[in-house]
Amino acid sequence: SSGINAEYGELNTAKKSIENAIGDMDRIIIKKLNSTFQKINLEFNSIFRKMFGGGNASINFSDPNNILDSGIEIAAQPPGKNVRNIKLFSGGEKAMIAISLLFSVLKIKPLPLCILDEVEAPLDDANVIRFANYLQELKKQTQFLVITHRIGTMSRVDSILGATMQKRGSTSFFSVNLRGAKEFASNEKH
Repeated sequence: SSGINAEYGELNTAKKSIENAIGDMDRIIIKKLNSTFQKINLEFNSIFRKMFGGGNASINFSDPNNILDSGIEIAAQPPGKNVRNIKLFSGGEKAMIAISLLFSVLKIKPLPLCILDEVEAPLDDANVIRFANYLQELKKQTQFLVITHRIGTMSRVDSILGATMQKRGSTSFFSVNLRGAKEFASNEKH
């Protein structure tokens, strides 16, 4: 009986030790998450203002008292608009809001590679150019592979990889170093 009591005591002590360790880890995670979230929030507003030419945007925890289980709410107000529900924005506006948030995350926590598949498709030509120009700012810390059909994006990248099907069932791939091609064209004019 005393052996069982001793084992029970050891198990109880181990349980408390594990619970304390989990509590310590939760506190560290909450602190880091909160810090990163606030940095992303500030950057989101800044990038949103650049992409929209003004306005305001923010992200907030749905449940700020329990951020580990909380959702994230996005608030966005382009200049001259007073829309309370993000669902009421146009497809292009929603895309630009999402792109602004993605770019803010990448600015705070860069990735070595980011693949974007026609994310700028719903944008008008002027916003495609804003998107492509901002990619140029971020390429210092993240390499982008952008799948697109938009000329505004293709004309502002360093290299283009293309696929063409000249014969049915046979795909050919090609690449163009755009920077080199522009330099070559410029030299040919002189």
